[in-house]
Formats: sequence, C-alpha cells, structure tokens
Amino acid sequence: MTLVLLASPAAAVEPDEVLSDPILEERARAISSKVRCVVCQNEPIDNSNAGVARDLRLLIRERLVAGDSDQEIFDFLVLRYGDFVLFKPPFKPSTYALWLGPFVILLIGGGAVVVSLARRPKGPAASAADLSVEEETELAKLMQKDTPQ
Repeated sequence: MTLVLLASPAAAVEPDEVLSDPILEERARAISSKVRCVVCQNEPIDNSNAGVARDLRLLIRERLVAGDSDQEIFDFLVLRYGDFVLFKPPFKPSTYALWLGPFVILLIGGGAVVVSLARRPKGPAASAADLSVEEETELAKLMQKDTPQ
C-alpha cells in the first residue's frame, strides 16, 4: 500500500491554497490540470513546487472567487504568459508548428526510409560476374586456405 502512495504523483497544492467551497476548488483543480508550470515546463501547476506555480494556483482561485468563468481565466493566463502556459494550446497560425511539427518530422523520416530502401542494391552486393579474372583467382586462393584439409 505504501508503494502505491509513493508511486502516485505528489500534489503541490498547499492547505492554505484550498478553497472552502468544494465546487470552486474542483473547478480550480480542473483548470490547474490544464495549465503548464512555466518554470518546470512539462508539469501541471498542481504538481509543481515552483513559486510561480503557487502564484498561478492562487491567481486561479482568486479569479474563481471573483466570479470569472473558466474560459476567462484561460484567456487571462494566455494574455499574461502566452499560449505556452496551456497544455493544449489553440490551433492558430502562431501554433501551427507546434501542432503540425510532429507530423512533418514523421513524414520526412518516412520519406528518408523509403529513399534509403530504394537506393539499396538489389540482390548480393558482389556476384561472381562482377569479379575480374585476377579477383576470382585471389578469391579461390583465399577459399582454399580457409577450407580444412
């Protein structure tokens, strides 16, 4: 049982950050799970111990208490930190490379494999027909040396 608890991700939300209203707290957690820590980069702010992550968690809760909708909070965060703060940024011209980049890289890699396979010689690399008389003689001598008598 202890191993299961140790294996689960630790939440960095401090007790003094938790809202008394469970519905608002649930919304805050849902929003926080979609917001990237700008210091840790690949960690949601709920799991980050960075100071800026704590500030973002508090900011989200303040705005929820003030009556902002989830979208208004996301818009505010994007305005302040850019699309990078969201784990799932919107599909727009400034994020096309982010969304389409992996597919382009996959296509380039696949094309390189196809070209590499197409350029590979068919059949054995060197056949007896490709050898000169001198090379055939040398090959026969080498083959006789390797053959046990």
